[in-house]
Amino acid sequence: MLSNPACHSEQSEESFPWLKTVSRGPSPSLRVTIEHSQLWFLMTFEEIQNQAKSDWNSLYHGEVPHILIGTATCGRAAGALAVVEAFNKELARQSAQATVTEVGCMGLCSLEPLVTIIKPGSFTVCYNNVTPQVVPTLVEGYVVGDDPCLELALGTVEGGEGEAVYIPELPRFEHELRLILRNCGYIDPGDISHYIAGGGYSSLAKALKMKPAAIIGEIKKSGLRGRGGAGFPAGMKWELCRKASGRIKYVVCNADEGDPGAFMDRVVLESDPQQVIEGMIIAGYAVGAGEGFIYIRAEYPLAIERLKVALEQAEKVQLLGDAILGSGFSFHVEIVQGAGAFVSGAETALMMAVEGKRSMPRPRPPFPTESGLWGKPTLVNNVKTYAYVPLILGHGADWFSDIGTENSKGTAVFALAGKMVNTGLAEVAMGTTLNELIFDIGGGIGGGKQFKAVQIGGPSGGCLPESMLQTPVDFDSLREAGAIMGSGGVIAMDEDNCMVDTAKFFLDFIQKESCGKCSTCRLGTKQLLDILEDITAGKGKMEEIDSLLELGEDVKDGSLCGLGKTASNPALTTIRYFRDEYEAHILEKRCPARVCKELTAYYILPDKCERGCEHCVLACPVEAISSNKKGIKVIDQTKCTKCGSCELVCPPEYNAVVRLSPVNLVPSSEVAKPKRRKTGGKAK
Repeated sequence: MLSNPACHSEQSEESFPWLKTVSRGPSPSLRVTIEHSQLWFLMTFEEIQNQAKSDWNSLYHGEVPHILIGTATCGRAAGALAVVEAFNKELARQSAQATVTEVGCMGLCSLEPLVTIIKPGSFTVCYNNVTPQVVPTLVEGYVVGDDPCLELALGTVEGGEGEAVYIPELPRFEHELRLILRNCGYIDPGDISHYIAGGGYSSLAKALKMKPAAIIGEIKKSGLRGRGGAGFPAGMKWELCRKASGRIKYVVCNADEGDPGAFMDRVVLESDPQQVIEGMIIAGYAVGAGEGFIYIRAEYPLAIERLKVALEQAEKVQLLGDAILGSGFSFHVEIVQGAGAFVSGAETALMMAVEGKRSMPRPRPPFPTESGLWGKPTLVNNVKTYAYVPLILGHGADWFSDIGTENSKGTAVFALAGKMVNTGLAEVAMGTTLNELIFDIGGGIGGGKQFKAVQIGGPSGGCLPESMLQTPVDFDSLREAGAIMGSGGVIAMDEDNCMVDTAKFFLDFIQKESCGKCSTCRLGTKQLLDILEDITAGKGKMEEIDSLLELGEDVKDGSLCGLGKTASNPALTTIRYFRDEYEAHILEKRCPARVCKELTAYYILPDKCERGCEHCVLACPVEAISSNKKGIKVIDQTKCTKCGSCELVCPPEYNAVVRLSPVNLVPSSEVAKPKRRKTGGKAK
């Protein structure tokens, strides 16, 4: 938490030297406890909680304005750190009393940077796409004055205090049910007291008074299934690990989020990491483990940084480490950074990486709950799976099982990406339809384009067409449709996406990420990719469609891990739902979306070309565009590399550059013939 020196100068490192012990640490009263951890036994959890609530009230319901700025990765990418600096400078310049706090991501990533101003005695207002230039207006208008600057506002903010935070003016929140995301974008992820004030670690305190079997019973009764992709019943996995013989056991959190377009786990760890840590501790107590590991890819530096701070703070208030809350239970957590291999998402490959070996899956059985890390019983769950655990113990298994469908309980967190208007995160009850997710929450397709398909479940998920938009989002319904829940990535595509090219894109990713251990995966994915490349290049044959289907099933049946078993899904589902596009590529040498280079040509419409405009001529990197005798621009098809620069720079009022497929649609007069080369005075 950053404070403006003008109004909180007493909270300085000189006055409180313990501030130096925890970077961006908790509020002053709780910091005393953290610094003097040898006195932890003097405070019960109830006293720690009361102190946290008192600190929260003084900050969020105090006498001075409180400014929240989202500085998760999405916010930083949009310039949030510059906005933080601008607020601190402007507050100092105007000698304004206010507190600035860096928070996580609310899930409205396309609207970042987001700034929320909590004004004592007035509305809490959220502002979107804030730049340093508008900061003086906000400070003068709503921090110092009483003008909420509604012309810049996204809406008011409601919730908090452990309840889900939402903006009532945005209709999307009517379709969401935020459990894991309830605190995201509203609490400081670097201050454990914020999490405790909202009820955090109450479930751990409750769990330590329960028998491990009773905890596992609650998880089983809740119907919680793993959110890493496979959807295995979490309670059953916990029970197997608990019953496994052995004194040493481990708990592992799978934060290796490698799906293109997926960022749910990253946002949770950057915005509210303590809920995951609490879930891991409860899991450790339930299965009899004393040590945990969080396996996270090194490409998530901010999540790693905030996890380190969260673990350090939890240890210093005796919520993690030795004799947690004065009990006889000890649990330690270590962060392990991965090198970014997609196959590490498979639990057996992940454990190899934690042991310092190359990520490669192994046959099961034995399952990790019997023989995992270093041959010891190991519980492996996803980030979101652990995050649900405190909620289930706190509210009860019946509360959780009442949400969702018969076989898919609770909520699901999705990363909305691709051609959707509202890209970001959404959390919905299981059973919500794809139509609600994409159109009611995601805002539909931008640019006036038509929806074509949605890729759900990551690169090895499936592509579902418009006719499947009423499909409920749950494990069983998506599997029946040919897709998978996966970790929660949702990529929307419009009329400009070629489905054969899309299948090729995902197969290319999967083939490169295959560890190569299984020959059917190693060779099968390469053969699938080769066939798709031939089809997109206009070299395909009709019998190759059947080859894709047959080979796809072989790869599924002959692979060890989830990567191989789902690797052919992009090809299988695009053939199932978009077979006409495959046939157009093969029989007509035509790409309906005009995406595949070998089947597409760029052409300048003479009646739309502005003679005096030279944008395309100047932009072409190979000088393939020139003017004819009438001043109309013409593309030399023999030189054109189909980079698309001409289409990109053509002014929208002209819109003269179009793509044609098949290429024989280009008028023959526009196709330059190769010049005859002269040698020795004679043409050859």
